[in-house]
Amino acid sequence: MLTTLFKCEAAQPFRSGGSLAAPVIRRLGKLLLLVLTLLLPAVVGAQSQAEIKDAIPSGEFEIVDTAPVVVNGRVRFHVVGVSAYPAERRAREIARHIEKLAQDPTFDASTLHVEDAGTYHRILPVKGGKPIFRVLEADAEFEGIDRLVLAMTLKKGIAESIDDYRHDHKPDVLIKNALYAFGSMVVLVVLLFGVFWSFRRLAGFLERRVKLRMQNLEAKSQRILRGEQLWGLVQGALGMVRLLVVLLLIYVFTNFALSLFPQTRYAAHTLFQFVSSPLGDMVIAVINFIPSLVFLVVLFFITRYVLKLARSVFAAIDTKRLQFKGFEAEWAWPTYRIARLLIIVFALVIAYPYIPGSDSAAFQGISILLGVLFSLGSTSVISNVIAGYTMTYRRAFRIGDRVKIGDTVGDVMEMRVLVTHIKTPKNEEVVIPNSTILNGEVTNYSTMARSQGLILHTMVGIGYEVPWRQVEEILLEAAERTEGLLKEPRPFIRQKSLGDFAVNYELNAYCGDASQMVALYTGMHRNIQDVFNENGIQIMTPAYEGDPAEPKIVPKERWHTPLATRSGEVYGESE
Repeated sequence: MLTTLFKCEAAQPFRSGGSLAAPVIRRLGKLLLLVLTLLLPAVVGAQSQAEIKDAIPSGEFEIVDTAPVVVNGRVRFHVVGVSAYPAERRAREIARHIEKLAQDPTFDASTLHVEDAGTYHRILPVKGGKPIFRVLEADAEFEGIDRLVLAMTLKKGIAESIDDYRHDHKPDVLIKNALYAFGSMVVLVVLLFGVFWSFRRLAGFLERRVKLRMQNLEAKSQRILRGEQLWGLVQGALGMVRLLVVLLLIYVFTNFALSLFPQTRYAAHTLFQFVSSPLGDMVIAVINFIPSLVFLVVLFFITRYVLKLARSVFAAIDTKRLQFKGFEAEWAWPTYRIARLLIIVFALVIAYPYIPGSDSAAFQGISILLGVLFSLGSTSVISNVIAGYTMTYRRAFRIGDRVKIGDTVGDVMEMRVLVTHIKTPKNEEVVIPNSTILNGEVTNYSTMARSQGLILHTMVGIGYEVPWRQVEEILLEAAERTEGLLKEPRPFIRQKSLGDFAVNYELNAYCGDASQMVALYTGMHRNIQDVFNENGIQIMTPAYEGDPAEPKIVPKERWHTPLATRSGEVYGESE
């Protein structure tokens, strides 16, 4: 029955009362209004199907959509539609009927009449006439008011629409609005020239005053901050502000000019909706977000306080003002970094539901995508991070230790989460991934040197004709002369092997500083040579072929022989 009523409404003829020939401008206006009515009503009536269904009580009506009735460029009211008679078509036909009434100068809007037809109300041009359109129960349910009240309200709105139409289409009103539009265009051009002139003056002022200061800032920052780059940022920001001002002026004056004429007024309304609707949605979203924002601010300060508290606790552990049994002081900062990460992750988990858009499918999709990319691209990074913390708690070494990792020997300069920095005796910096260290072998020379002393050892080969007791005394004397070696525990000698031509003796001496290994080995080797030379004993390392005519030793009187002369000067010394 509802579909039949819609069809009857569309099929009934409308009495215009003998309209006069319209001027050309009126026909062009009707054509433009028809185009705008066909193309733009969806923007104004952009309500989703779900919203419409929520607004309509469930019953015998199955509402498909709604559409605005646009008369004289203004949205007067909305009507509902069904699948057989869409709302857009119904609204367009109602608007056409109202405009025909307005174009008839013999029609009096005060004669509009509302008639109850049982299942709907009819709005008639005159009592007993043919209806303009029917007010259905679906229209009343959509508006949420009684059907009779809605019909009376719509009758009043139609009368006002007719009066406005006739007023706005008067020649003198159209001429006046055309002059207003031309004047607004002149004002817009003047303002645009003023904006461009003002921004040129402002740019010149900033170049004279600010650019020099930026160059001074560049000099003070030792060229870390580039003056030209900062000036480029200022120019870019100035250009962006100028563009926004120009677009705002064009928008305001265009909207004003379009709103002056009935044929373009709906386009102005739509243009306004394009800007005002997103801004309104943003304002509403900001207002609705205020409670969540307060929660996030409180959570931020609580998290910040907990992080400060954790930092002070671990700082006390690091300085040994606070001690726990079995927890080393050197573990303080690595443990703090782990605790800080856990605290931040826990805070993010709590804050996640309160972040705007966190429940949207797009936000969740991006989160999953980032998680997949992170998991695929960070395998080696994660392994190095885990290895770094594992080494910290394994206590393989610490900063300042002399270590050997693979073929690299040096002092530990820095231990990071991903890599460890080693400084070799040749003043080279070697960066080693922590996963390599964890999976390899580490020799720490400093650990035992601090408590029991590190044993430095070197080996010499001496002939069988020299008594071993004399050899051991000579080696112990060489260790005694070497500065930096510990007196206690005392050095000791080991006979490593009885070779084919010599006995291999090993001197073992203790040192307390592993970082001095190279210097101490050099001192030991020098003193070993001196003491054997003093005693006239030949060192037979590395090989022995036969007894020479004279033993291969350096007499003491030749220990300080000056260097050869060059060009009348002693090489390395002045005369």
